[in-house]
Amino acid sequence: IIDSTSLLVRQITIIMPSGTNSQGNHYNTPGGTNSSGGSSYHYSNSNGSYYYSNDNGSTYYNSGSGSATYTSPSGQSSSDSTSK
Repeated sequence: IIDSTSLLVRQITIIMPSGTNSQGNHYNTPGGTNSSGGSSYHYSNSNGSYYYSNDNGSTYYNSGSGSATYTSPSGQSSSDSTSK
């Protein structure tokens, strides 16, 4: 016998702080890749670059013009050229 139970589904809207700073760069928080909360944030800069700061302490920066740098939570950096 299967008991039919109705579920109440509720829509929750979470407002993430976001905006544009005085340099014209867009940001939002939480915006990192490791959680939907906490202290992570993301910048999309007016020059085409972008930056992520994650809750675990890691960061990622992409220049928008061919180079990127990842820094691990322990502080080790790894750079890469994204140009072709």
